[in-house]
Amino acid sequence: MSTDDEEPVEVPIRHELDLHAFRPKEIGSLLPEYFRECRMRGWREVRVIHGKGSGALREGVHRLLERLPEVEGFKLGDASSGSWGATRVWLKEWSGDGEEES
Repeated sequence: MSTDDEEPVEVPIRHELDLHAFRPKEIGSLLPEYFRECRMRGWREVRVIHGKGSGALREGVHRLLERLPEVEGFKLGDASSGSWGATRVWLKEWSGDGEEES
């Protein structure tokens, strides 16, 4: 296997996802999968932990959230677990037939 091959990323499905457990290059593919799984479970609100302040990770996550069709809205939230910043994300309802809601 070459170093360019992507290993599948195992995403823990909870109401809160800590991005510090993943490599930055994984986040673009991991967030849509995470949101899809959350929506299938009927969860409409989750938290994405990215660190506090105006760091590059938070900015990158917010740019990605703006483009994802499964995201209804998001807002920078209060610190979670002391010093980590988080964004509250509201997800669109899952249609149940595998098709994305418009």
